[in-house]
Amino acid sequence: MRSRFLWTALLLVLVLMLAACTQGAAPAAAPEAGSEAAAATGACTDPLGCVAVPAGEPIKIAYAMVTSGPNGSLGIDSQRGMEIAVADAGGELLGHPLEIVGEDTGCSPEGGQAAAAKLASDSQIFAVVGTTCSSEARVGAPILSDAGASMISPSNTAPDLTDPEKRSPGYFRTAHNDKVQGRVAAEFVFNELGLTTAATIHDGSVYAQGLVNAFAENFKALGGEIVSEQAVNTGDTDMRPVLTTIASANPAAIYYPIFIAEGAFVTAQAGEVPGLENVVLMGADGVFSPDFVNAAGAAAQGMYLSSPDFSAFGEAYQGFLQKYQDAYGEPPLSTYHAHAYDATMLFLSAIGQVAVQDGDTLLIGRQALRDALAATTNFQGLTGNLTCDPNGDCADPKIAVYEIVDPAEWNPNVTSPMKVYP
Repeated sequence: MRSRFLWTALLLVLVLMLAACTQGAAPAAAPEAGSEAAAATGACTDPLGCVAVPAGEPIKIAYAMVTSGPNGSLGIDSQRGMEIAVADAGGELLGHPLEIVGEDTGCSPEGGQAAAAKLASDSQIFAVVGTTCSSEARVGAPILSDAGASMISPSNTAPDLTDPEKRSPGYFRTAHNDKVQGRVAAEFVFNELGLTTAATIHDGSVYAQGLVNAFAENFKALGGEIVSEQAVNTGDTDMRPVLTTIASANPAAIYYPIFIAEGAFVTAQAGEVPGLENVVLMGADGVFSPDFVNAAGAAAQGMYLSSPDFSAFGEAYQGFLQKYQDAYGEPPLSTYHAHAYDATMLFLSAIGQVAVQDGDTLLIGRQALRDALAATTNFQGLTGNLTCDPNGDCADPKIAVYEIVDPAEWNPNVTSPMKVYP
């Protein structure tokens, strides 16, 4: 009897202690607004999750572009296009300020990988304009895509990036596919200049190899002959051995769609090699920059560059050019400023379509954003009427050929380079 009483008393004491502990305990912490936990327990049903933007906090639009070094002007030009787009949007979206953040990619696979990894580590990054160079995207796009981010490149042109067998699910571009640019360059050399032999140089990059292949395929289909196929390395400065090999094949033209530093050395040294004094030189959008003509000097006189056709962009582009001049005190530095503007506007439009309000927090579904981008049809951009195909190609491609008529001037379509084809 006494034993039963003691056990009952002990049980009562334990119950009272438990009640006291429960009353004094702090409540479990609620998920912080804007955290992944808040998104998971709130209104988000997106299969890739949501980015939660608390009231008053910015919506981040990121970039992954080369902004330093010999190719820096290519990315800076696109970055400026983004800035003008954000300004045209009033600097805000859905009651939230817009903030541009980004990483320098260096125009290399290593730089693209590092930039993508850093952006992917930020849970607030979901929309990336970039990359500048195709080699960066080949390694960077899978990283960002796996993290649930979407990216729209204003300047990647390598065909394999939108090959359905290789494309990352979150990858799109407003730049043309080099299957188009290579064809136009070949038609210009064969049909317009009447040249039937050509040599090619690439630098091993995804961009240059893809464009050389497209040029060669189309040039041969027209009846031309590729008499020499050569390669240089990034960082090479003495191009004379390669040029001497090319001279022995006696081409009428050399097509070298490489980047600024190496392209300038090829251009400056070609005239010094016996047999190449009168050869026609042609580059592409990778050297469409005042930095290239400054580096190549007088040797750039008369050479040709393929590029998007600025004259086909329409009246809105003229207003953009004035804004660019007013903001930065100079004309565009390179080719893809308008494509970056369009990429940014595509993101802002898609965010506006899919974002939902959950109390004071804006939720942006990652998969929903991709789906909205993929469904883009007849979007009126600076560069044309944009419609995204199932593989992420959204461009309205119009390619032209330009001639450098005065290396001391840089004002495309006004002084130099001047459009000569079509």
